[in-house]
Amino acid sequence: MALILCIETATDVCSVALARDEKLLGLRESSVRNSHSALLTTFIDELFQSRDIHFNELDAVAVSMGPGSYTGLRIGVATAKGFCFALDKPLIAVPTLQAMARGLNFKFQISNFKFERQNPTAEILMCPMIDARRMEVYCAIYNLNNKELRDVRADIIDEFSFQEFLAEAVVVFGGEGSDKCKPILGNHPNAIFMDGFQASAQYMTGFAEEKFRQQQFEDLAYFEPFYLKDFVAGKPRVKGLH
Repeated sequence: MALILCIETATDVCSVALARDEKLLGLRESSVRNSHSALLTTFIDELFQSRDIHFNELDAVAVSMGPGSYTGLRIGVATAKGFCFALDKPLIAVPTLQAMARGLNFKFQISNFKFERQNPTAEILMCPMIDARRMEVYCAIYNLNNKELRDVRADIIDEFSFQEFLAEAVVVFGGEGSDKCKPILGNHPNAIFMDGFQASAQYMTGFAEEKFRQQQFEDLAYFEPFYLKDFVAGKPRVKGLH
């Protein structure tokens, strides 16, 4: 039975979960933007104190690996590496969108969402989305078994997006990036939007436990987040700088 700390900072949500053998022991999270650096270690400390568990009891630390916010990913990975180095514990990397797809599937199944299918036998697919500025989103397509049917991409959303899937299947969209997609695809009969769904460390627990059992650990010295796109720094706004 592995005790694993899960860290999710790839989006605006700062989320931390503690799980033992996939059972969620505690969760702390906030959707306040730009709060990751201020809240992350505080949340972790609160989790361990609330369960009366010592840091040395950890078996591994899992971190959401991206894609997502450049700054958020850096904060999450740096924190996870720090705990692993200090405690001599292994690091586990969990694909952000795939963990979101598992959570989106769970939310959809328990929502009793009522909709009329054009084809009653149509497959149901999950499309988690992360905002990537302007009309672009990071997304991928997964079936109900969490198998990736279309790889992770940065897509510019228009009326033709995902038509190859929407023509044959019901696609459930969710995540912060889906807000910009809904006005464009929301009227499609095979498109379902799970409003309010967000990334969360609780959806990482199953992947983290599976990777722990298979000893799929990352190299602490060389592991880097999956950014997907290069970081583009904003222009300085200080008067006199160009």
